[in-house]
Amino acid sequence: MVASSPAGPSPMSSDRLAEVKQRLQRFAEHEVAGASPLYEHLAGHAATDDDIAGLLLAAPDEQAKPTLLLATAHRLVQAEPLHPLSRYYPTLGGFDGVDRETWPLFREFLLERAEPARAIMATRSTQTNEVGRAAVLYPAVALAAKQATGKVALLEVGCSAGLLLGLDRFNYRYQCAGGEQLTAGPAKTAIGLHCALELAPGAAAPHLPKKLPVAARVGLDREPVDAADEEELAWLEACVWADQPERARLLRSAAYEQRKHPPELVAGDAVDDLRTAVDRLPADMPLVVMTSHTLPYLAPERRAEFVAELARLAGARPLWWVSEENYEVGLTHVAPGKEELSYDRTAQCTLGLVSWSDGQPLARVLATTAPHGQRMTWLAG
Repeated sequence: MVASSPAGPSPMSSDRLAEVKQRLQRFAEHEVAGASPLYEHLAGHAATDDDIAGLLLAAPDEQAKPTLLLATAHRLVQAEPLHPLSRYYPTLGGFDGVDRETWPLFREFLLERAEPARAIMATRSTQTNEVGRAAVLYPAVALAAKQATGKVALLEVGCSAGLLLGLDRFNYRYQCAGGEQLTAGPAKTAIGLHCALELAPGAAAPHLPKKLPVAARVGLDREPVDAADEEELAWLEACVWADQPERARLLRSAAYEQRKHPPELVAGDAVDDLRTAVDRLPADMPLVVMTSHTLPYLAPERRAEFVAELARLAGARPLWWVSEENYEVGLTHVAPGKEELSYDRTAQCTLGLVSWSDGQPLARVLATTAPHGQRMTWLAG
């Protein structure tokens, strides 16, 4: 029997509920459509269901995102892997596709666990550490290292568990048109990533060295995740879309590999504590600062402050910013007027490389990238 439905939203919360439902609808139509049939189905139904969407009101407004609702459900199914709902979750061994029973079963399952669901959403945020994004970051970091002409220090802002800090230890295969394949990174490694690579008209293939000269690395995050903690790793897995088991496999493989070379992770704010994190790295080493799907979690004014702080730091040492973000939250601050790159138009992120000379940004747009690093279009000449 389904537990009694939560009470309807109060007048004070009705506006928040409407916004949550709009977020769910946008997520279903624009972010997972064609990529995750399960999440497209669940988010689309949740967008019209006050009881399910209303569970997200337990989260702080900035965290009340569709991904948090779906990650919470994923975590609860992880805890009950024999529940019939698990047959729709390939990450848990399920093999059934979406059918007419999927939504009713999901709704019943979640409403019966409404209180633990609210508790998770009140205390957790969507923490992702998408290992596949290393494939689109690698060419940009390689270009920065080439310009630095030597060993570099790597700082990832918004690092989560810091798994991308190990990108120099992964192997990469880039599949090009006509069957050509480019390879990079060490040949003997536990992590192998594949990425479809398209060249825009007039673009030359990116330089892909076998080795990156990363000599030091630090991660900065508001709430760093200890991937050696199985409970924390389980939450990271819950944040992976449940019908994409290969992403979950890579996540766990990278987490196990990281235990051999644990990076230093610093808890702090992306702006206020940026200099503190930088100070953890050798002062005589060129610095590559990396952000990937981080800036949307900052308020608009804080994004501008983050870029301004990078510019200040670049006055004291050679610094490159590798940005893989939606254009309108990232590169727009240093390369304005390129609205054709906006996420609303392309459903792609923009990869860029930025340095500073005499306080002025030198920004280069390198590529457009798929959200999980599975493909990229290289734009640079």
